[in-house]
Amino acid sequence: MKKRNLYIVLFLVSIVGLSIVQYQYLRIGLNLAKVQFNSKIVHVADNIEEKLNIENELSFLVASALKKDTSFFTVSVDSLDKKSGHILNDYIGDQLTKNGLESEYSFRLYSKDSVYYLGSPTNFNTDDDVDAYPIALQGYLTKTIGRPIVLELQFKNLYVYFLSKLNGLTLPSLLFLLGICATIIWVLRTYYWQSKVITITNEFITNLTHELKTPVFSISLATKLLDEDADTKQRALLTLIRKQVKRLSGHIDKVLELGRLESGQSVLILEKVDFKPHLLAICEEFQTLIAIEEGVFSYELQEDAYIINAEIFHLENAINNILDNSKKYSEVPVIKLQAYLSKGRLVISISDNGKGVSKEDKHRIFQKYYRVLDGDLHKVKGYGLGLSYVKRVIEKHRGKVLIDSEENKGTEITVIIPIVK
Repeated sequence: MKKRNLYIVLFLVSIVGLSIVQYQYLRIGLNLAKVQFNSKIVHVADNIEEKLNIENELSFLVASALKKDTSFFTVSVDSLDKKSGHILNDYIGDQLTKNGLESEYSFRLYSKDSVYYLGSPTNFNTDDDVDAYPIALQGYLTKTIGRPIVLELQFKNLYVYFLSKLNGLTLPSLLFLLGICATIIWVLRTYYWQSKVITITNEFITNLTHELKTPVFSISLATKLLDEDADTKQRALLTLIRKQVKRLSGHIDKVLELGRLESGQSVLILEKVDFKPHLLAICEEFQTLIAIEEGVFSYELQEDAYIINAEIFHLENAINNILDNSKKYSEVPVIKLQAYLSKGRLVISISDNGKGVSKEDKHRIFQKYYRVLDGDLHKVKGYGLGLSYVKRVIEKHRGKVLIDSEENKGTEITVIIPIVK
């Protein structure tokens, strides 16, 4: 539970941190957009000021509207105001568009004492969020009117406008952030669901194997009692039964121990030992066993001592499992074991002339319960626990297991364990 809470806290802190970083980038982007906008407004203001400060058709029309002078036009004063307002509005809009400013705008043209007034065809409400940019005009209009004239450009909701310009930054950031959150939540849910399934499976297997131990013990005891009064033929059958019972008992112990190793309940106490005598004993025993089955086994052990931190019982079982697999998957087994020291590590290499495994199976062969198929059949009996157990044990010894195999040519499994310097 503590580990789960740690993951959740780490996830929340990461998301908050990433959100803060994205917010800071957004602020920087908004500031840059505002600076760019102001720079363009300055350029627009210069163009408008240059246009209205000299006498031309536009400035003459505006000056006539401000003076209410219709002597040169066949329209009323109100019509002249509207006409000049529309033309000035179109000119301002054209300048803004040329400079890449497409925000909603309005304008006011007035003297500083507000005597003369000319407005945009569309005006903003007083409660609107409006930013104003005044332009003090000089030259023709000022001389004609005889008063200082100000053209005020107004822009509505510039903050929203800046955000729209940053859509290429904000929307992908939000989408990616949501995608990361969804992925992490899915991964965490899947991880804890699988952890729960594994826990339930291990508990079930543990309970089941404990229940199996009782009948196995009873059968073993019964065969011993029957052996006392059995004839030669019956003793042969009882020997076969005891052999299979012993094999079943070994599988039960292996399942229990593998479950403990995976759940962390089994604690391997590593002690500093010279593993060479133990490995030599394994080789001699296996050599005797395989000779009975008309196989060939050879071994080479480097003369130096193999000083490692090990739990002898499990490490011996792991080596025996590899040798047993080499024997089972070879029709006429030819097996070789080599052990030597290299770069501060003990290397134990076991090769055989078996049928080998494919590239696809090499990546799954150490998985629990996985077995290589021969067509649609498992010709060799077993439960797919041996190599999974080997990998767990070697990892507990801070080592690793490597496999090199080619179909129909054989397999080489290498165990590497760090030595004690």
